[in-house]
Amino acid sequence: MNKVSLIVHGGAWNIPEELEADHVKGVHQAVAEVFPRLRDSLPALDAVEAAVRILEDDPTFDAGRGSRLNARGEIELDAIIMDGASLNLGAVAAIQSVLRPITVARMVMERTEHCFLVGTGAQAFTREMDVPQQEASELLTPRELALYQEIQNDPSFTTRQPFEPSPTGTVGAVAMDQWGNLAAATSTGGTPRKLPGRVGDSPLVGAGAYADNACGAASATGWGEAIMKVLLSKTACDLLKDHPAMVAAQMAVDFLRRRVQGLGGIILINPLGNYGFAHNTTKMAFAYADSSGQVVARIHAGQV
Repeated sequence: MNKVSLIVHGGAWNIPEELEADHVKGVHQAVAEVFPRLRDSLPALDAVEAAVRILEDDPTFDAGRGSRLNARGEIELDAIIMDGASLNLGAVAAIQSVLRPITVARMVMERTEHCFLVGTGAQAFTREMDVPQQEASELLTPRELALYQEIQNDPSFTTRQPFEPSPTGTVGAVAMDQWGNLAAATSTGGTPRKLPGRVGDSPLVGAGAYADNACGAASATGWGEAIMKVLLSKTACDLLKDHPAMVAAQMAVDFLRRRVQGLGGIILINPLGNYGFAHNTTKMAFAYADSSGQVVARIHAGQV
């Protein structure tokens, strides 16, 4: 039986000290609930979906409940899930009124002939699949409404700003199951005051996530406009062919900074089940199960 591994992230941004505990609790819960099932034969694809669903439910993070508002005051959600055994994937972008877009992304993968649905077509698909439709108020948090009101008419604000007061972040999960199969998933509400219809890196294959049993699996977080330019997740997985997991993660983030002045972070697992993680933002929230099955959850501080 292969080494079983699970790692999740809750975003790579500046997390105020008074809210670090919520981030640690959230990522800890995702691993604590899903890893025992993974160890008891849950497939990797099911594991990453389950872990991300837990994070989407948690208003601490910028995914599902707690997502940021676009320039029109709407919540638009993006997600991707990828199977490292088959390279099958499903993704959605700019959908509204659903709590768990990661599950919609998996439906795209398994119930259509397509890989990616967006906008009104993706929204219609959620209704065809009988996905529960949520009122915007059920996804909106007071924190995100306050941020929207603060920046709504601020001409100096740009979505590149990585250290805005809102301490939320994209979520993601990477897993390897007992059969050696890898999977990755990423979900986000995007950047605050983004243009309606804006799609970042999260649902883009190779950018927000990638999984291939032959090399590894990864989930990225950070400034999407930079991450997509260097296909951060695919870049990290390619580096796994010749480097240990932690080295590959750091090399990928270094390349993000060097090539496009990007800010972000990444989590990954190599085909041996070893973890890698790195970021060049102030902090990143993440959790994983160690070799004894214990959950390690923390805020990692890095260099900006």
